[in-house]
Amino acid sequence: MSIKLYDFAKSGHCHRVRLAASLMKINLELVAVMEMEGQLKGADYLAINPLAQMPTLKEADFILRDSIAIIQHLERAHAPGKGWMPEGLQERAQVDEWFGIAAGVMFRGPNMARLIKLFGVPGDHQAAVSASESLFAMMDAHLSNRTWLVGEQASLADVACYSYIAVANEGELDLTPYPQINTWLKSVQSLDGFVDIPRS
Repeated sequence: MSIKLYDFAKSGHCHRVRLAASLMKINLELVAVMEMEGQLKGADYLAINPLAQMPTLKEADFILRDSIAIIQHLERAHAPGKGWMPEGLQERAQVDEWFGIAAGVMFRGPNMARLIKLFGVPGDHQAAVSASESLFAMMDAHLSNRTWLVGEQASLADVACYSYIAVANEGELDLTPYPQINTWLKSVQSLDGFVDIPRS
C-alpha cells in the first residue's frame, strides 16, 4: 500500500517526516504540493487538508495533517519495537515533552526566525531570536552529559527537534556558542538512513 506524503522539500515540518521515515526504513511516495495546481490553496490539496498546511500523510483512506502525529503513527504502524519510542513510561513522557517543545518554542523560535529571514514571512525576528536562544541554552545544558535527548539511543524526540535547529543559520541564528547542540546534530547526521534538509 502506498503511503503518500504531501511535501515541500524546504519545510522543516515535512523534513521531520521524511527523516523519520528514512530512519525507520519506511518508503514514502512524495507529492510536491507546490507543483499541484493552486498549490496550498488549490482545490485538490484543500480537499485533503482544508487547513492548507504541510505536511499531510495519506495512506489509503487514512489522512493525518500534523508532522508530530505523522511520525508517531509511522512508528506505531510500521516500525514498532525498533527503539524509536522508549518502553519506560517516564522516558515516553520525556519524548512527549520534546514533541511539545518542537511544536511550541521551536515553532516560535528557530522556525519563525527562518520563515522571516528566508521566506519573507512578516513577524518579530527579535522575539524569535530570544525564544531560540532560550531554547538553545536549555538544550545545550541538557545535552552536556548525554548523546541523545532521551535515553541511551536516538528516538523520535531527536527526529522531531533536528530539522529547524540544523538550519538555524537560515534564520540568522548562531549555534557557535552551543557546542553540545553541534555535537548532537552530528550524532543525528551519523544515523543509518539519515537524510538532511535542503539548505539555502
